[in-house]
Amino acid sequence: MPLPFLTADRPFDATTDDVALPFDDHDNWRRPYRPGPWRVAAAALLLLLASFILITAMIIAFAGALPGAAACLTAAVLAIAASLRMLRMGAWVSRHGVRRVGLLRTGTTPWDRITAVRTVQQPVRWLGLPRTVQGQALVLVLRQGEPLPLLTDHNADFLSRAEAFARAADAVEVWGDEYRTD
Repeated sequence: MPLPFLTADRPFDATTDDVALPFDDHDNWRRPYRPGPWRVAAAALLLLLASFILITAMIIAFAGALPGAAACLTAAVLAIAASLRMLRMGAWVSRHGVRRVGLLRTGTTPWDRITAVRTVQQPVRWLGLPRTVQGQALVLVLRQGEPLPLLTDHNADFLSRAEAFARAADAVEVWGDEYRTD
C-alpha cells in the first residue's frame, strides 16, 4: 500500500537539467522532504503502545466489562490518529502556497502574501521543546507581520541531518521563486 505522505515523489536534485519543480501536478500538496528518524521513531512507539492498548481492550471485552473495553478502544484509536498526524506534520508546498501542518492545527499561507523565503541563523527550539539552541530556520517573510518560521534544523525531521535541511530549504525556496508574486 503506497503511503504518499511519507516520501516526496522524487528527491530534489539541483544537478539535473530538467524543470526546477519535478512534479507533474503542481496543484497537489507535496512535502519536499522525508520525515526524519525522530518523528518516525516517535510515531512507531505510539503505534506500538496502541497495539498493546488494543490487546488490553480485547482482553477486557472477553472478560465482560464492555465500558472498560470501549474506553481502551477509544484510547487506542486516539493513539493511532495521533501517530498518523505526527507523520503528516511538516511543511507542504503547492502552487497555492505553503501549508504548515502541526499536531493539532494546520495553517496555509498563499504565495501572494509571502515576499521572501530565506534561511536565517537564529535561536530555534530543540525537538519542539521550550529549550532553544542556535541553529538555522527557513522563514517566510510576509507582506504584513513578523517572519514565520517554517522549518528548523533542530526539529524532529532534521536533527543531525544538516544536508537534508539544506535540500528541503532549497526545494521550498525554488517553489517560492516559481510561484511568489512580488
